[in-house]
Amino acid sequence: MASQVLIAGAGPTGLVLAIRLARHGIAIRIIDKNSGPGQASRAMAVHARTLEFYRQLGFGDTVVNLGIPIHAIRLREAGEEIAELPLPDIGAGLSPYPFVLSFPQDDHERFLVAQLKAEGVDVEWNTELESFTQDEWGVRAVLERDGERIACSAAYLCGCDGARSRVRESLKLDFSGGTYDHLYYVTDVKVAGPDNRDLIGHLGANTFALMLPVRSSGMQRLIGIMPPQAEAKPEPDFEDIRPVLEPLLGIRVEQVNWFSTYRVHHRVAGQFRVGRCFIAGDAAHIHSPAGGQGMNTGIGDAVNLSWKLAHVLQGRATAALLDTYQAERIVFARRLVATTDRAFQLIVSQGAGGQLLRGWLVPHVFPVLAGFAAARRTLFKTISQVQIHYPDSPLSGGRAGEVIGGDRLPWVPQPGGADNFASLQSLAWQLHVYGTPDPALAAAAQALGLPLQAWPWSETAETAGLLRDAAYLIRPDMHVALALPRQEIDTLHELVTRYHLRFMQELH
Repeated sequence: MASQVLIAGAGPTGLVLAIRLARHGIAIRIIDKNSGPGQASRAMAVHARTLEFYRQLGFGDTVVNLGIPIHAIRLREAGEEIAELPLPDIGAGLSPYPFVLSFPQDDHERFLVAQLKAEGVDVEWNTELESFTQDEWGVRAVLERDGERIACSAAYLCGCDGARSRVRESLKLDFSGGTYDHLYYVTDVKVAGPDNRDLIGHLGANTFALMLPVRSSGMQRLIGIMPPQAEAKPEPDFEDIRPVLEPLLGIRVEQVNWFSTYRVHHRVAGQFRVGRCFIAGDAAHIHSPAGGQGMNTGIGDAVNLSWKLAHVLQGRATAALLDTYQAERIVFARRLVATTDRAFQLIVSQGAGGQLLRGWLVPHVFPVLAGFAAARRTLFKTISQVQIHYPDSPLSGGRAGEVIGGDRLPWVPQPGGADNFASLQSLAWQLHVYGTPDPALAAAAQALGLPLQAWPWSETAETAGLLRDAAYLIRPDMHVALALPRQEIDTLHELVTRYHLRFMQELH
């Protein structure tokens, strides 16, 4: 069977895109120029929204068991601990995954490769996208493997091929932004003493260091800025940073697994789509390490794009649906790059702002905030990506309770351990009513082939911001398309007509 979608790049973004397209019944081909999953990876944090997407695919809890939920953030300066923020269940009531998970990208990629194989798809390693052309009928590409050139065609091409994306460069897309001054290191080490399950961070002018636990190897992942004297060396290694790093984090390193250095950029592509070609993940946007947002954002791109490609390829929506991918994701990427950039510059800056942040706000305000549930919830919402929303999308409309069209569907636990996210594993559109569905809505849903889920009205639904007896049209990516306070059937029909949407249960 010819591939309908060619995916260049088998990092987390490309792998999640491939898995979800396969679940939707789309024939895919995924290539990567590397010989296998990455070894010296940087991304560690897996946030709640990503775990919710993984639960949709049936492996959220498996990933949690492979990683380590972070117990606390402990901040240090000048060799002393200055603040602690306990993290267990910081997002209690907001998500089935109310924590930050530490799960190194190399382990993460190997896990996703195995999940994709279970869908009957193997990554074609050592295979590079050499060139491609596109027209109104499809994309024709030339692949290169072991010196051999291979012709390949597909309906669509997705560039998930990283910061130096061949797809983005071939499309001549602007990728403006900047590069931070400092050289960074990343390393896996064994540390003397008891196992650490916290995120330990050091703040200082032009110094920045983080330590996170790695379950698979019993190691600690260290990430930070190279000291100037080490950066000046042609090939710096761990011994060049040891004298500075150990006192900063209050540790003694017994063994070094691997060590790598890299530069950090902050850039967003001018477009995420040209015709039949899309870019996602690091090919589309790259960030500072602040908040561990980059990889999670790429996975969010993949989830957003996957169902739209599937619908168009299966004749279940007009091609105009594909325009909403860039409209929804580029706004978030621009805002994220701006905010992580500002936060990061402030943390490491030598100026008065950086000194104020490190010397007064963190030790004095941080512990106070840690005692306020509202402040902890705000922090969780900010970093966990559960607040990503698409209010200006042409797919979004209405407001019911606190939920606006484009928002993530709020999580509502039910008695006995069930919840309103369980039905979302179908990866299909559905209507939700918390209260009583109107017979006219039920009839319209049945005529459209649209599953209708109804739950008794409850205090937890009200706390989550839902409106009693309202109807919510849920997209395959768990976002609310329409919030219908009076179960308005005409609004539902208008959206269906505009995109020629056809609902049906997914093929998996």
